[in-house]
Amino acid sequence: MNIKVSDDQAKTVKHNVGVPMPTTAAHRGLAERLICLHDEIKGDDSLGGLNRIAIALYDESSDILKTFIHSSDGDNPLEHSTAKLSEMPGLKLLARMGGRRTLNDLEKVALAGRDHAIRLVASGYRSSYTVPIQSKGMFYGFLFLNSFETGFFTAPVLHRLRPYAELIAQIVMRELDTVRMMQAAVKVIRQVSTVRDEETGAHLARMARYTRAIALKLAPRYGLNDEFVEYLFQFAPLHDLGKISVPDHILLKPARLTPQEFNIMKGHVARGVEIVDLMVGDMGLQSLPHFPMLRNVIAYHHEAMDGSGYPYGLSGEAIPLEARIAAVADVFDALTSARPYKEPWTNDKAFDLLRSQSGTKFDPDCVAALVDSVATIGDIQARFDETVYD
Repeated sequence: MNIKVSDDQAKTVKHNVGVPMPTTAAHRGLAERLICLHDEIKGDDSLGGLNRIAIALYDESSDILKTFIHSSDGDNPLEHSTAKLSEMPGLKLLARMGGRRTLNDLEKVALAGRDHAIRLVASGYRSSYTVPIQSKGMFYGFLFLNSFETGFFTAPVLHRLRPYAELIAQIVMRELDTVRMMQAAVKVIRQVSTVRDEETGAHLARMARYTRAIALKLAPRYGLNDEFVEYLFQFAPLHDLGKISVPDHILLKPARLTPQEFNIMKGHVARGVEIVDLMVGDMGLQSLPHFPMLRNVIAYHHEAMDGSGYPYGLSGEAIPLEARIAAVADVFDALTSARPYKEPWTNDKAFDLLRSQSGTKFDPDCVAALVDSVATIGDIQARFDETVYD
């Protein structure tokens, strides 16, 4: 498949791509809107006791329910939390039936040993209202509303809250649908392209989850919130989008590439940025949440800490954190995966290589975070196994 770029578009790409796009403000986008909406809701005297609004998203492929964004008057007791939906009968029933749940005395629930209720009560919350987020047969996750007051969620309060709950659900679904539209478009491009690379579905699923595992480990030190972690998880599989432009005889060559071939291969980075820029413009996805993060992952995941990477020779913290995380996740899965021309490495052997190049090629914090996630890695590999030709 040949992707053509107009002169004006090419100028725009060349002007912007060599400099990482700032992502700090963008990472707060949806969370900030939720905070503003929370303030608006509390402007209603009858709803002033609504002290927390939180969203948890569901990953069907792994049965994981994970915290996403929140607006809380007090401490957030559930930052970076995950749980299997199958192990939460009440929420599983809500997801299946589409009902809503009111718990006006969380202390009773906590006394029954429910971990999430125990943590909420410890932070001062005393009542809860839960709404499944779903549309047209697709289940996205849950909206959780909490109050410091026991018995807060009365019938009149729920009546006034209903339109706000529906609005929040619509905002979240619209944001996620935009991301999924981009992912679906990339999948179609891969399928209709004559190029057949090594980016199997299982590889991309594992790589995305390794990325998430690293980001979660780094979250306390770097101040990463759940929104950052989630969007990095969503965007990481698109890192090598530009490989669809690399000829098969180079992409699938079982031997070492010649210098000329390697230069052609390196071109997939700039081509990937061009393609994603075109897709965002042509498909009307300018509102794609956290687009700078996506662009940075594609543009800089082959950079190295010592400046020896490509295509821009960035070094150290000049390389965006999201790209440094994706680089470690991508290389680890490439090393531990079977290919037609190589056997998979053991995890320990791959860890040894990453550690040997920590600080030169790879970010030391990212390497340490991955190595410290042995149990998570095992779970990911067991769930997303593949054959060589998957």
